[in-house]
Amino acid sequence: MNFNTIASVPVLPQLSPRLRLQYESALARWVLLHPDGREQLNDSAAEILRRCDGRRTVADIVNELEALFDTQGVAPQVLELIEEGRRRGWLD
Repeated sequence: MNFNTIASVPVLPQLSPRLRLQYESALARWVLLHPDGREQLNDSAAEILRRCDGRRTVADIVNELEALFDTQGVAPQVLELIEEGRRRGWLD
């Protein structure tokens, strides 16, 4: 799959500078902090967003996650979250 041909997906997805991703031990979960509050993330979303650093392509993120979890076929989930992140203003 050529991720660069999907219009709504950035070549090098990056977390917006207005946001901060951090692990909150009291909640035992990753959260996305923004000016209006915070979003609690599920484990999958956290793993994807942690890799949206402006240095990795979407293909890099997919390959990394598939290797890390010894699985295949995570591309649709990664693309869906990145597209949603763009809509919500989480990713640049």
